[in-house]
Amino acid sequence: MTRPDEPYYVMYDGDFGLSGLAGRPAGSRPPMPAGERSPVPQGDAVGDQQVGVDARSLLESGLPDEVIRTLWLAADRGRFDPAGEGMTVRSWLTAWSDAFPPPPPRRPRHGKYISAITPDFFARPVLVETEMRDAVLAEVGAVEADLMRAAPGVVEALRSAVAGAGADLGFRLLLRILKAGSVRVGKARHDRYVELSDSFEYCYAVVDDGLEVDWPPLDTDRRDGTWNFGLSELASRFAGEWHDRTRLEVVRETAGSDDVGQTPGTAAALLLEDVTRLHGSPLSDDTLTTLWLAASDCGLRPDRFGGDVRQWLEQIAEVCRERLREVAPDHDPAPARARTAGADEVLGELRDLASELASRTVQPHWQGVPGADAARALEEVVTRVDPDLGFRLFLRVLIALWMPLTAERYARFEALGERFGHGKYLVSEIDQFIRSDL
Repeated sequence: MTRPDEPYYVMYDGDFGLSGLAGRPAGSRPPMPAGERSPVPQGDAVGDQQVGVDARSLLESGLPDEVIRTLWLAADRGRFDPAGEGMTVRSWLTAWSDAFPPPPPRRPRHGKYISAITPDFFARPVLVETEMRDAVLAEVGAVEADLMRAAPGVVEALRSAVAGAGADLGFRLLLRILKAGSVRVGKARHDRYVELSDSFEYCYAVVDDGLEVDWPPLDTDRRDGTWNFGLSELASRFAGEWHDRTRLEVVRETAGSDDVGQTPGTAAALLLEDVTRLHGSPLSDDTLTTLWLAASDCGLRPDRFGGDVRQWLEQIAEVCRERLREVAPDHDPAPARARTAGADEVLGELRDLASELASRTVQPHWQGVPGADAARALEEVVTRVDPDLGFRLFLRVLIALWMPLTAERYARFEALGERFGHGKYLVSEIDQFIRSDL
């Protein structure tokens, strides 16, 4: 398997190569006619360099022209047929190959990369072509009946392409043909596609854009994300660079940030549940304000905009409702279910760190929040609102305070996160504070 010098997700933020070409609007891509007209495309669109690579893979595969043509027409929805332009499919691919010849080899910039889906630095995956081909062929077989209905003859053409031109191109063509044929897939199959795409180092859009998925109904009790969520995620976004946007734009971005593999609207539903719990809670406005300032670490006082903290929570809630009306109009948010599991463990960790919290101050731009005040607000959330939310906000305060942690405490936090059903990358946001000398 030929690997690019850099991961695909570094090079492209959407589909690319022949599969990306097939996904473009018909008028936005050149037909690459041969003969007296120039075979060079008018403009080098993103991904065209990879079209040359894919073209060579097919030309060197030994696949008959008719098999390649079947693949292309299925992926392109029959909008452009090289034969209709006075070409053969082989001459068309040759023109692409000639227009974008192989670049001179160069060394990778470095040996480790950030995955498109996980935040880990790790050595690039070692792909075994035979294993990847078997994996892609299994996915072709799993949707064989749907593919046959969408494009007769394409199943065997796909299998031949995977065997002859490689698993990488074969998988991208499978995804593009599913999209072109409006074939719906279940969440479990979608998740397998995401796992495969991460192995190939695609960006998530290669799978997601245009694929029709039968998502399960929204359920805020289902924990199927790997990242932070809800009010703790919103607070983290205000802790970063956000002043080039309005505060409601930051809320909209958070409400629209569904995790990979989540039912559309999940992020909004989870954020809505958090703010609804707090808005209707017995916590005082002063406590809620302290909680927000400590977790967000940005000094954005709600009363600076002509309202109080509960009005700020209601504004967040309304943005979430707007998002849900758009992507999940049938979702009817139920009253938040009371939860107590895990409260004792979170309180134990809070009280164990009480003296260290009291010695520190969260220092946003405009107003510091004493660590002792933040700890008292967190205890009230854990005992009077929701221990899951309290734990997530506790982690946010620890980040704001740059609190050093022992490996043993971090391990207990990981266990708590697992108990709450949190994805591993939620708790790992604090692993930067583990100290070996404590």
